[in-house]
Amino acid sequence: MTIKNGLRTVPAGGAAAPPYTKEKYAWDSQLTFTGKPLRSGTGRYSLEEYFKKIPDANAVLQAPLTNADATDAANDAIILARANANTDFELLGTNANIADFSWSTINGGLLLETGGADNDQVIILPHLDAKITSWSSVLWGTENQVVWEVQLMSTAVITPILVWAGLKLTSDPVTATDDDQAYFKFDTDVSLQTTIQCVYSIAGTDVTVDSGVTYAAATAYNLRIEIDSRRIPHFFINEVEVAIGTALTNDIDLIPYVGVQQLGAGDASLVLCYEKISRILFE
Repeated sequence: MTIKNGLRTVPAGGAAAPPYTKEKYAWDSQLTFTGKPLRSGTGRYSLEEYFKKIPDANAVLQAPLTNADATDAANDAIILARANANTDFELLGTNANIADFSWSTINGGLLLETGGADNDQVIILPHLDAKITSWSSVLWGTENQVVWEVQLMSTAVITPILVWAGLKLTSDPVTATDDDQAYFKFDTDVSLQTTIQCVYSIAGTDVTVDSGVTYAAATAYNLRIEIDSRRIPHFFINEVEVAIGTALTNDIDLIPYVGVQQLGAGDASLVLCYEKISRILFE
């Protein structure tokens, strides 16, 4: 059975047909299928990351031993750091330090916290080294019908702060830096900005669309970008489509980035619960 428009009750007088007047059903618990195991759809390559290990600086994963004697205390520390580091994702950003954050004790996910100085950052991205992880070695091109998703939780203090998450060429949150991109952004340095912005760029032409969704304290945000077969980006927040772009530049390979930056005194923080990404198998 294929369900294209969700399940709904049959209205009195006949079968349901578009336009539907009622919302699609949402399941409040997991479904159990008898007889055959539940399988994900074919035709797509998919990855998921729940951050069972904390991302650390790229240099930690690549660090050589300082001494030929592997029992030396310095070498033990290097080996331990390597073992503890996430092998798919790394830590980047101004004054970013793994010592400043860990898993949240309140929410399910990583509590990203900046170092405490103005413009300090924490940026999470896949390792960009060749043949380290399919999160970057598999190409997430604008022509590949990429779907990227992240689950975030804001914390109790949300100002002053800069948050960005999405598909970009570089880790830089400044809109003008990347000629081609599609991402979400919230920046309290922008006068009167209280809502999440949807940003996309096409060969250096930048477009920002107000999602209308307020960035509030201690709130869950599921952010998703779907690039369709026409290379058009669709932006979703908490399962609601909030913006539609125009066709992105063809054959541009993008990387998923999530970042938080403090814009004044006091730490900035953000909970990163998970990331997911998928693409079609063939262009």
